[in-house]
Amino acid sequence: MYKISKTPKILVVGDLMIDHYLWGSCERISPEAPVQVVDIKSETSALGGAGNVISNLVSLGANVDVASVIGEDENKNILTLMLKKLGVGTRMLFSEPGRKTAKKSRIMASHQQIVRYDLESKKDISSQSQERLQKTISDAILEYDLILLSDYAKGVLTPKLTSSIIKTAKENGKLTLIDPKGENYSKYKGAALITPNKKEASIASKIQITNNQTLQEAGEKLKKELGLDFVIITLSEDGMAIFGENMTKIPTIAREVYDVTGAGDTVLAALGVGLSAGFDIYKAALFATSAAAVVVAKLGSATASIDEINRYESQKLHNEYESKIVNADELQKILGHKDKKEKVVFTNGCFDILHAGHVKYLQNAKNLGSLLIVGLNSDESVKRLKGKNRPINSGQDRASVLSALGFVDYVVIFEEDTPYQLIEKLKPDVLAKGADYKDKEVVGSNLVKEVVLIDFVADKSTTNIIKRIQEQ
Repeated sequence: MYKISKTPKILVVGDLMIDHYLWGSCERISPEAPVQVVDIKSETSALGGAGNVISNLVSLGANVDVASVIGEDENKNILTLMLKKLGVGTRMLFSEPGRKTAKKSRIMASHQQIVRYDLESKKDISSQSQERLQKTISDAILEYDLILLSDYAKGVLTPKLTSSIIKTAKENGKLTLIDPKGENYSKYKGAALITPNKKEASIASKIQITNNQTLQEAGEKLKKELGLDFVIITLSEDGMAIFGENMTKIPTIAREVYDVTGAGDTVLAALGVGLSAGFDIYKAALFATSAAAVVVAKLGSATASIDEINRYESQKLHNEYESKIVNADELQKILGHKDKKEKVVFTNGCFDILHAGHVKYLQNAKNLGSLLIVGLNSDESVKRLKGKNRPINSGQDRASVLSALGFVDYVVIFEEDTPYQLIEKLKPDVLAKGADYKDKEVVGSNLVKEVVLIDFVADKSTTNIIKRIQEQ
């Protein structure tokens, strides 16, 4: 479960807009032209563009200020009021004569979008507006944990302003996270992180992403050429790919998708909150993936709260427990990204017929640390150790039952008679074994910081269960 221990203070810079919805039903075609007639029942408005990033940040518990340029019109007043109702600081929100405050109106019938019409300015903001924004951001930069740039290519994040913000943030030790747009990413040079989707990354890198190889080539090219700390390429239903020292893919969990509108905004916001809270990039990306999974199950631009994300995580754990069954290479990679404060506990066994003694033992093992890994002897390994009539249950069945236990984090099957090679590969902090190993050598004890012997529950064993069954 995710816990944000402090309230992040985040500055959002980018293109603000109003998402306007007209909701109704359609039961006939117009006699005037071959078009649908929508009977409007209600009307709603929400913050869009960079405003949707802001809404997501507020929903995730962040303290947010915004820096942008909008028009001198009625929509300016509507948008400003919406921001203030969320408690967003607007002292860096400026207006420019002749500019239109962006508003995107959608006509919806039976939850389907019929048409959208836009009112907006697309030209770059004036040089005076750029200088004004840059000065106010520079003066206030130390107030924030990090800076999010939400670029919708509507003229606020000009090349000059974007480069200047990145430079100022870097000079003051602040991270800049960017949701990019367009074909030329040169203005993002030196940022901490950019989050293009697959199509955007293909265009910007000039590498058509069709498989893992081209994905890796595109991500590494963007990271190197732009001098970035990280690149995260979002892959829709395939999750996301993180490019740091290496490429790491994070899968998403399939669920019913109602609307992907604004999912990229949610990813940017969640990454910002996660990194502000001290998550490493891998944990922040997992957090962002879960946040996006929450919002795509809602209609329209939506937000996710910490509680919703944690409920989703609980449901995912319940529904997808077999995802905890991994091979040694996968687990080694996962552990390479874990929080340094997390203590990894390893134990092993055959666990042929899971009983109350096993459950109590494993629960006690989990209490020794943060993550519990269970090494499970393969079928062939069990036969060599227990005899030709064992195991009673196959390795996959035994692994499935173990992974259903909430306090077991990962199950990995090994082929050898002892888990020495597995322990050597995974490098756990604690090795847990049964109390019957007192005064005996524990395999792998020389590879870990600590060995803990756990008492068994009396009269509970697989051998006794099998014996009682045979006596029936």
